[in-house]
Amino acid sequence: MNAREKEQYLREYSILKNEGKSFFPYAVAKDGAMAVITMVVIILMALALGAELGPKADATTTSFVPRPEWYFFFLFELLRVVKPPALVFIATVGIPTICLVLLLLLPFFDRNPERNPLRRPIAMTAGLATIAAMTYLTVLGALAGAPTEIDLATSPQHEEGKEITASAGCLGCHKIGENGNTLGPNLTDIGDRLGKDAISRTLINPTPPMPSFKTLREQKPDQFNKLVAYVASLKSDDK
Repeated sequence: MNAREKEQYLREYSILKNEGKSFFPYAVAKDGAMAVITMVVIILMALALGAELGPKADATTTSFVPRPEWYFFFLFELLRVVKPPALVFIATVGIPTICLVLLLLLPFFDRNPERNPLRRPIAMTAGLATIAAMTYLTVLGALAGAPTEIDLATSPQHEEGKEITASAGCLGCHKIGENGNTLGPNLTDIGDRLGKDAISRTLINPTPPMPSFKTLREQKPDQFNKLVAYVASLKSDDK
């Protein structure tokens, strides 16, 4: 924008401003009326259709699969990429905060007065790169398996035991392969150290706070045996 265009713009802006209407009460009244209409519509829809809250939360369940809302899928996938526990804070707070600060400072980096996107390479590159990165991570997060999914290769006879292990909530405390937590011992190669009998005794009489699987053995012994067989099959590749 050259000096002549800027002068013409300011002249037209001054004319329109003098002919226009004040923000208060004209614009405030319109915004207030629209806000009231929106609130009334929401209240009427809530009364007529109700709100689906789903079943009550059950803190004792071991089959619940936690999943974030879709607008947090990019952060969910970022946590999958940044795996070391010591870097979780950086993945959840550090990287998003740095990116947000850089976007907020973008007007100070790119002071180009042009409004044509093709003539704003810095702003357009930063904006498109941010959108592309969040879209890519969101798609990966949406297509990713559940956090309770075990990604180790398993022989066919242990496949059902693998599913039982995941649904029993073992990954809430133990790590198997790349999935799980580190509250309890790592089970990735537990079969190298313990046999089936030892694993069975540990499941029946565990060390607190690990829950006992005695009820599972009594009520569903077939599932219990498959669980034990799968855990005992977890061995390192070099053995």
